[in-house]
Amino acid sequence: MGQENKTQTWVSEFILLGLSSDWKTEVFLFVLVLTMYLVTLVANVLILLLIGLDNRLHNPMYFFLSVLSFVDLSYSISFVPQMLAHLLSARKSIPFYSCVLQLYISLALGGSEFFLLGAMAYDRYVAVCHPLRYTVIMHGRLCLGLAAGCLGAGFTNSLMETFITFRLPLCHNVINHFACEILAVLRLACVDISFNKVLVAISGFLVIMLPCFLVLFSYIRIIAAVLNIRSAQGRRCKAFETCASHLTVVSLCFGTAIFTYLRPTAGSSAEQEKMATPFYAVVTPMLNPLIYSLRNKEVMRALRRLLGKFTEKR
Repeated sequence: MGQENKTQTWVSEFILLGLSSDWKTEVFLFVLVLTMYLVTLVANVLILLLIGLDNRLHNPMYFFLSVLSFVDLSYSISFVPQMLAHLLSARKSIPFYSCVLQLYISLALGGSEFFLLGAMAYDRYVAVCHPLRYTVIMHGRLCLGLAAGCLGAGFTNSLMETFITFRLPLCHNVINHFACEILAVLRLACVDISFNKVLVAISGFLVIMLPCFLVLFSYIRIIAAVLNIRSAQGRRCKAFETCASHLTVVSLCFGTAIFTYLRPTAGSSAEQEKMATPFYAVVTPMLNPLIYSLRNKEVMRALRRLLGKFTEKR
């Protein structure tokens, strides 16, 4: 590689600039991120336990929620520990292949989550608009197929993007970020990256906007169906309450991703991208289970039943 381009450097490791160069700020961020990380671990594990142990939650809606919790949990475990270690390190380095793996996993799990949110929107559409046929339409094989398809699409897209990104010749190894994020890595290339930016935009449209359109279409149909309910006002409130938590999560996930990956190139900034990343890397995995549990009466009842069984055994 060095013979092809004299300005090109073989990279064995990357140096990350991190979020801040001020020690007090980094200590504050360490405490904040560690607290959020622990909440993420406890909340997502609790969701998985509740859904796994309570037969009343064995339906398509909570199946997709358990897959979402598993994805969020995996994302946090693969991403946040290294971020915490670097916040307290003077030299923030990451080996080349660890950087490749981190980029691949983060893109794969992030993409899978967008597809999962689209599948969950379709599930809510069927539940509200076709309640009598819900169990027939959302049968077990379809749910498993949708979940496998979401994960498969996310990991396949990530494999393509990661492979194309790290085939580029790199001129230096200092990443203006706290993680190996695709746009930050692309800025290290010695060659024109216009083609790669086009691929990122196309990938972003397929992975982010297509599920987003599915979500919007599903909820437009849901709102129309709910407004046509002629029975008691309570049924309308219950239907809206069922979907409100999902819409909150969708807004957080899609909003930060669109801001980061789908803005015009002229309006993009390395610092802005770096500041936006913690929202979908740290905040969203923590808020997902909290929003679903605090706004969902069935999950809260399942938690009370689990705590009741635990106290009885003691």
